Amino acid sequence: MKEIAINGQKRELTGKKASKELRKEGLVPCNLYGEKKGENGLPEAMSFTASFAELRKAVYTPHVFVVNLNIDGKEHKAIIKELQFHPTTDALLHADFYEVNEEKEITVGIPVKLNGLAQGVRDGGKLNLSIRKIDVTAPYKQIPEILNIDVTNLGLGKAIKVGELSFDGLKLATPAQVVVCSVKETRASKAAAAAAE
Repeated sequence: MKEIAINGQKRELTGKKASKELRKEGLVPCNLYGEKKGENGLPEAMSFTASFAELRKAVYTPHVFVVNLNIDGKEHKAIIKELQFHPTTDALLHADFYEVNEEKEITVGIPVKLNGLAQGVRDGGKLNLSIRKIDVTAPYKQIPEILNIDVTNLGLGKAIKVGELSFDGLKLATPAQVVVCSVKETRASKAAAAAAE
């Protein structure tokens, strides 16, 4: 996985009013969750802010990054766990990060890339990508930037499901029955099949 650096500052004031003021200054309220649990058994969060300009490099992209967070001089490796956007303006309102280490497995959605010209497309069909990411589980150093799937032998009316795929060192967390891609029949392919009969 690619790595990206983001600087942050701890924040003491929390709540809607404080968050609104931060956003006016071009800052985004963030939380960093890790292994440490509070008295209620839930993960404890470190509240911090980061500039929108720095966060946008990791947010508005199809790539998945390990983020090197520098919060008041202390380094943390993390992944983006959840993002909140304004419902009408799509402005980034809040970001949650989850701290990672080299041994612990994490689950993250990795983009899918289809390679090759499917047999069904050569026969007049249309290739449809049903999901853009597949959730995988592994230590973060073993997670690739992209999952390459060969569709060369995919025939007309056929599909590739998650359960049919395997990648070295990765456990697939997306349900096995989920369709990744398929080749649909088109009028041209139906006409060609009828002409061949």
